[in-house]
Amino acid sequence: MSAPDTRASGAAAASGSPPGPASAPPQAQPAMPSLALGMIGNCTISALVDARAGIVWSCMPRFDGDPVFNALLQPGDQGSRFALELEDFAHSEQWYEPNTAVLRTRLTDTAGNCLEVTDFAPRFFSRSRAFRPVMLVRRVRPVRGAPRIRVRLNLRYEWGQTQPTITRGSNHVRYVGSALTLRLNTDAPLTYVLSGQPFVLAREHNFLLGDDESLQGGIGDTARLWEQETIAYWKLWSRSLALPLQWQEAVIRAAITLKMSLFEDTGAIVAAMTTSIPESAHSGRNWDYRYCWLRDAFFVVRALNSLSEVGTMEDYLRWLGNIVAETRAGHIQPLYGIGLEHELPESIQPHLAGYRGMGPVRVGNQAAEHFQHDVYGNIVLGAAQAFHDRRLLHPAGLAQFERLEQVGELAVQVYGKPDAGMWELRTRARIHTSSALMSWAACDRLAKIAQTLQQPGRAHYWRQHAQAMQAEILERSWNSERQVFAESFGGHELDASVLLMAEVGLIHPADPRFVRTLDAMEQSLCDGPYMRRYEAADDFGKPETSFNICTFWRIDALARTGRREQAREIFEAMLAVRNPLGLLSEDTHAATGEMWGNFPQTYSMVGVINAAMRLSAPWDSVI
Repeated sequence: MSAPDTRASGAAAASGSPPGPASAPPQAQPAMPSLALGMIGNCTISALVDARAGIVWSCMPRFDGDPVFNALLQPGDQGSRFALELEDFAHSEQWYEPNTAVLRTRLTDTAGNCLEVTDFAPRFFSRSRAFRPVMLVRRVRPVRGAPRIRVRLNLRYEWGQTQPTITRGSNHVRYVGSALTLRLNTDAPLTYVLSGQPFVLAREHNFLLGDDESLQGGIGDTARLWEQETIAYWKLWSRSLALPLQWQEAVIRAAITLKMSLFEDTGAIVAAMTTSIPESAHSGRNWDYRYCWLRDAFFVVRALNSLSEVGTMEDYLRWLGNIVAETRAGHIQPLYGIGLEHELPESIQPHLAGYRGMGPVRVGNQAAEHFQHDVYGNIVLGAAQAFHDRRLLHPAGLAQFERLEQVGELAVQVYGKPDAGMWELRTRARIHTSSALMSWAACDRLAKIAQTLQQPGRAHYWRQHAQAMQAEILERSWNSERQVFAESFGGHELDASVLLMAEVGLIHPADPRFVRTLDAMEQSLCDGPYMRRYEAADDFGKPETSFNICTFWRIDALARTGRREQAREIFEAMLAVRNPLGLLSEDTHAATGEMWGNFPQTYSMVGVINAAMRLSAPWDSVI
């Protein structure tokens, strides 16, 4: 697959008019799954929509729930989807309403008849609280001529194994399952909706799919009002961002995507919306990412903080505080369920073929059982700004610091001990440099927090720990033979995570040792602009694709070491491999530019924001 057309997130999106035709050829059967998808969501649920306005993935009643639409992992007619199919389809166009999470898809048939589908999940403030129901809203209207459509809503439960019992009312259909019942309220003809009979779209129709509750108002009036309010919410939210001068559209799209990855009810932030999209073709590297990794969540919070969006941090700190309180100064897992679930047993769904038939499809993640020692540093780093930022509704104080110190003590206890590392290696334990680095970061930030809170004794205590760790990390991770910082104490191989040394402040980026390490990584880990995670083979052999966040770490390191032009070239290359709507998955194939891995990946969207903030020309250059 060549680098995708990015017009949908460029000039067309800026004007609010549709972009040029997307590459969706006419065909009777559903297209082979791809990651050319748009994401809608409201911080309660989300859905992925393909280029022909088909909802191919949506979990309910929350991000890690049952995928009631699973066509992304079950190709062909066996997959469940919510499609509004245009007869004699010719081509499609797709774009976001500027600065919102409202997605529009325009479908045209071979005779020139045209319709437009608007998709969103309602989100706005009502009665002094956030209104974000378990609800997907689809609005379809004729644009030109007399388009003929077919509604296909073949919802499934229990990972596609169970068909719901269907009951109907005057303007609704209920899909009754043993654990979940959903209701479709619609002003479209129910006879056609239930039979799949094509009909001429003579006027606007609305489809509201969500909790089994009656609407308070009319279907059309409700859908129109909720669209207006949702657009207004996202536009106001986007307006509050402190954007860089350059690459603003890319940053806004990344920021909205990160915000939609917040499960606001608890404050958890998921790593991605999907499970089991392989990291490369037929690799078996298929994992479930619909949970909250403390590491990933820290990077999300920091990226949004850099745009002055601190509300997500406040929500996340609520969730983080519950994790720390519940563990009572004991072992903290690298990830949890978004409802604070500790156990995420990993299983396989053998009846699902997988993305493009590339199973297995996994549910749960065994990494929850791992010991990954960088987790403690990520907790402290994620919370640190709350002690220094006076804008917050609930600034952190001494009580929160004392609880955070318990996490710091755990960072001291695990420092210098073998673990699975941040890449979650399942069959190998070492003293990973990145884990030791995060223990240092925990102590360093606690010292600075103590200073801010005027606790000189505690500041001295944590500073001593940090200084001792810093000296040992720089000595024991240095490989004198290769003249590089290695991935583990006494190790030999390179690992992209070592680039975080400069990003979190352990070493000055101009230090010759860091520069040599960066140069060696460019020779060993990079395929053109793209960077892989590590040199050594892992449990599945050597990775075939680059890991997007590593490429962004490279961009940051290059910029910090003064090689800004090279960093900008690589950043532009990464922007070019986003999908047509400006989204990224976890991995990129260096030869084809095709996206692999779970989608949309918060790590990758974080990288877009960080790189733009690092590389943009300053505002005072134009004003």
